[in-house]
Amino acid sequence: MKVTEIQRFCMHDGPGIRSTVFFKGCPLRCAWCHNPETQSSRQEILFYQKRCIGCGACEAVCPSKAHKLSGNVHCFDRSLCTGCLRCTTVCCAKALEPSLKNMTAKEILTVVEKDRAFYGQDGGMTLSGGEPMMQPTEALDLLYQCKRRGIGTAIETSGYFNPNLLPDFIPLTDCFLWDFKDSNEERHKQYTGVSNMRIKNNLLLADSLGATTVLRCIMIHNVNMQEEHYRAISELWHQLKHCRYVECIPYHMYGGSKMLLLGKEDNGKRDWCPTQAMLEEAKSFLINQQVRVK
Repeated sequence: MKVTEIQRFCMHDGPGIRSTVFFKGCPLRCAWCHNPETQSSRQEILFYQKRCIGCGACEAVCPSKAHKLSGNVHCFDRSLCTGCLRCTTVCCAKALEPSLKNMTAKEILTVVEKDRAFYGQDGGMTLSGGEPMMQPTEALDLLYQCKRRGIGTAIETSGYFNPNLLPDFIPLTDCFLWDFKDSNEERHKQYTGVSNMRIKNNLLLADSLGATTVLRCIMIHNVNMQEEHYRAISELWHQLKHCRYVECIPYHMYGGSKMLLLGKEDNGKRDWCPTQAMLEEAKSFLINQQVRVK
């Protein structure tokens, strides 16, 4: 299956301590994406220019001449890159790394099993991304294998997927961490590239089928941090029978540095970062609407 990495000892991807498997490929193109290396399902090369020691090994093995070193300057022309990954295999400084790792379920579970002693009753494995539901067969296999081993499971999802998948996934998933990025239809299309209707409809369907969820709402100053959006979050919360709580997640600019590693423009916007006072205001509004907030 296509993954970007497995992060161990995670504290923010579901309850308890977790091992988070980041799937590669996502149907959304969020302007604020924190993990842009997971968007495309194809192989991409991350170029850490500050790590480069100028040894010239990549230039020597690259068949398409995508790498050129002149003095202390390393130029990587991605338009010439064919994705053969020869440069990543000879780079001793790890300045060039593939974003996609093809891993079997057995290989992933070997990593997940290493931390079993730390999971306790609440922790376990979280499938994230990207969008895990874009690789449904592989994701289901991982969930099933974890259940057999008595390891807790969670899925972090955009909610934008084929609803016919839900009956198979719900029995194997202890909790869905469900993104609700923006309640405004046109604004959602503008900033993510897709409608929010499928996301909401899938959430309501999952709830009707008994799925346990956490509603994750990114807070973006000058975009969606307004009373209209907070009220819509409250209305959605009160429709759900199996939602544990709403999680308000502040926008940050970390994704911008990853965009640069992919040879793209920095997408970080400082004026989108909310202050603590703004977050407290959003939280207070939701609490006053009898919403359970984390």
